[in-house]
Amino acid sequence: MHKIEVNNIKVFSNHGCMEEESLIGGEYIVDVHLYLDFTLAAENDDLNATVDYVRVNEIVVEQMNIRSKLIEHVGLRIHNALKNEFELCEKIYVKVTKVAPPINGDVDNVAIIIED
Repeated sequence: MHKIEVNNIKVFSNHGCMEEESLIGGEYIVDVHLYLDFTLAAENDDLNATVDYVRVNEIVVEQMNIRSKLIEHVGLRIHNALKNEFELCEKIYVKVTKVAPPINGDVDNVAIIIED
């Protein structure tokens, strides 16, 4: 099995439980790891036999643009959309990081990870 990583996808979105977050928005970083056999793509230099990184980024941005209260919810949507798009993947890892969350404390970020 091989792994393709698309890391540090930076997105500005309006996720959060507080009403202010829906108005102000915030920074998010998404990492995606896709596990598959891309031997044919490597041997034949064929994009159709692997995962298109451009499409991975598009899916992440599309899903991040749909407001959710919880990053758990948007993370699951990203995971499911990737799974539906790239059936050749045996395993998918999605990490959604919320930068500088508005919690009463000095915290750089919070993150969720979904993988199967």
